[in-house]
Amino acid sequence: METLPLYMDSGVVTGPSNAGNTSSSSREEESASSAVRLRSAHADDVSSRESALVRPGERISFATYFNAFPASYWRRWTNLKEVRLSVTTAGAGTVSVYKSNARGSLQHVETTRVSGDEVTTTYTLSLAPFGDGGWYWFEVTAGADQMEFVGARWETDAPRRLTGSVTVEITTLNKTDFCVNNLRILSENPDALAAVKEIIVVDQGTQKVAEAEGFEEVAGVLGSKLRMINQDNLGGSGGFARGMYEAVENGSDYVLLLDDDVVVEPESIVRLSTFADYCKKPTLVGGHMFDLHDRNVLHTLGEIVDPYLIGPSEPNASQKMRHNFAQSNLRDTAWMHRRVDVDYNGWWMCLIPTEVIREIGLSLPVFIKWDDSEYGVRAKSAGYHTVSLPGSAVWHVSWIDKDDLVGWQAYFHSRNRFIYALLHSPYPRGGGLIENALKLDLKHTISMQYYTAQGRIEAMRDLLRGPSILHDILPTKLPAIRAMAGDYTETKFKPSVDDFPDVKITKLPRRGKRASVPSIVTIAPWLAKNILRQVVLPANEVSKEHPQALVPHEDNKWWRMSQYDSAVVSNAEGSAASWYQRDPRAVRELMKESAVVYSEVLRKWPELRAQYRAALQEITSFEAWKKTFDAHSGQD
Repeated sequence: METLPLYMDSGVVTGPSNAGNTSSSSREEESASSAVRLRSAHADDVSSRESALVRPGERISFATYFNAFPASYWRRWTNLKEVRLSVTTAGAGTVSVYKSNARGSLQHVETTRVSGDEVTTTYTLSLAPFGDGGWYWFEVTAGADQMEFVGARWETDAPRRLTGSVTVEITTLNKTDFCVNNLRILSENPDALAAVKEIIVVDQGTQKVAEAEGFEEVAGVLGSKLRMINQDNLGGSGGFARGMYEAVENGSDYVLLLDDDVVVEPESIVRLSTFADYCKKPTLVGGHMFDLHDRNVLHTLGEIVDPYLIGPSEPNASQKMRHNFAQSNLRDTAWMHRRVDVDYNGWWMCLIPTEVIREIGLSLPVFIKWDDSEYGVRAKSAGYHTVSLPGSAVWHVSWIDKDDLVGWQAYFHSRNRFIYALLHSPYPRGGGLIENALKLDLKHTISMQYYTAQGRIEAMRDLLRGPSILHDILPTKLPAIRAMAGDYTETKFKPSVDDFPDVKITKLPRRGKRASVPSIVTIAPWLAKNILRQVVLPANEVSKEHPQALVPHEDNKWWRMSQYDSAVVSNAEGSAASWYQRDPRAVRELMKESAVVYSEVLRKWPELRAQYRAALQEITSFEAWKKTFDAHSGQD
C-alpha cells in the first residue's frame, strides 16, 4: 500500500496535470502539462511481485520509478544499442509503449491490440535518441472485460563484459532487527541471490545479530552463503573496508555495500550487478535512497561534491531533493528525465568492482562521514566512474530524523571534510572551505552549541597531527569525543520539557517582533552587535535558573538561538530535550581557539596537502587495513 506509486499507476483521469513541475522552463511546463494524469493504482489488483489485474476499461501504467527503463543510463554507460521489451498478458486489451527525452517531453512509440491466454508482445527499442536523458515505459489497458498483466522483461542479446559474482556486505552497530529483516528479505528472494557468492555481516556492536531473535531461521535458509564477522567498532569506514577486503579475498567480482538501518528492494541487487556487467569498463553502480518513514520520498537522484565549498551538491540546477512520487510520478516530473551524472553514491547501497579496489585501495580510515564521497572521487580520478542507477534503491532512515551536524558527529564531519579537501580540492588552500568552516564555528558558538564547536576544533587539531594517526584512533576517537559531552549542558537530555524549570521571560521582544533572519544589508551590524553581547555581557541571572524559551528542533537556528541567554531545545527525533545556556567565557575561548587553529591549518595547507596525498596509498592499502582488522577482530 505505502510504496505502490513506485511500482505502478492506474486509472486514467481526463485533463492535464502540472504536478511536480517546479521548473521555470516553459518547455518543461508544456511537456508536463500535456501528460496524462493517472490515479494511484488499486492495491487489491496486485496479484504478485510481477503481475496484476486490470479492471474493465482501465489502464495500469509502469511509468514509475521501479518499472520504467532508464534508457539514457544504458545508452551512456554500456555498449547496448537497443533493448527488447517483452510484455505478457491474458485477456483482451492493448499494450502501449512510450518514451521521453531529456526535457521530459512524452512520446507515444507503439500500441498493440492483444487477446487470448498468455500472449507475449515483443518490442525492439532503439537507445539512440537518449544521449542526454529519457526513459521507456509501457502501459496495459483492458477492454470491456478484465484482463491480466502477467509480467514483463527488459532484455538484450548483447554480450556482457563479464558475468560477475557479488559479495553483499552489511556493516552494523546494534541494529539487529534491521539486519535480521534484510537477511530474511534476501532469503525469501532467491532470484536476487543468483549472482551472490557470499553475504557478509560485519557486526561491530555489543548486541550481536547472531544472537537476535529470528537469526537462526534465516541463517538456516541462507546456509553457507552467510558469514558473520565480529570486530570492534571501527565505524562505517572500518566495516565497509572489511567488506571490500573480504570480497577481494574470496574472489568476487563485486562488493555490494549496504548500510544496516535500511530495508532493501531485493530486485535492486540483480539490477546493479547486471548493469555493472554490461558497463563498458569497471564502474561503481549505486542505488538510490528512499525515506523509510515516508516511503515514496526519494532523497536525491544523484550528488556531486562542490569543489569550492567541499559539500554535497546536485548535478543539475532543476533537480529537486526529497521528491515525493505519490504526489508527482515520473511522467509528471520533467526534470527527472534528464540523466544525472554523479561523483559518488552513498554507501547505503553501492556496488564496487573488486578490480577497482585492487587498484585504488580500500576506504579511508575515517570512521564515518565522507568515506563514500572520497572513494567515488578517488575512483573517478583513476578513470572509474560512478552511476546512480534509477530503479535500484533501499529505504533508509531520513536525514530529517537526524541532526548529524551537531553533537559528537560534528568532529568527524569537520575533520573528514578537510581530509577530502587536502586530497582532492583543485583550489589553493581548499577554496572557500576554511572561510565556511569559520562561519559554521561562529554559528555554533553563538547558538550555545559549545560541545559541537569544541568537537570541530578538536577535529582541526587532529588534522594537523597528520595522516599517520588515522588507523590508530579509529577505535578510540569516538569514546574520547563522547566523553567530552559531560562538560556541556546542551548535551544532557531529558525525556520531556516538563523535566526542566518553567520558562521565565525577562526581556520582551521589541515591539513584539519575533526573531528573523538578518538581511544582506543588516547582517554585518547585527552580527557585530550580537557577538559583542555574546562576548562581553553576562547572562541574565534569572536565565541560569529558568529557560527563556522552549524551542522546537525545527526552530533551532543560529539567528534565533543567539538572541537567548538560555532555552530548552528539542532534539531531532522529538524524543528528548536539553537546556542550552549562554556562557560568555566559553564563547571567548571557543572563538579564540577557532581562529588560532584555522590560522594554523591555513598556514600549513601546502605541507598538509603533500602529507595526506603522499600517505593515501599506504593508509588505504590492504596491508594497513589488515593490521587494523587483526588487532580489532573477534571470533567469526
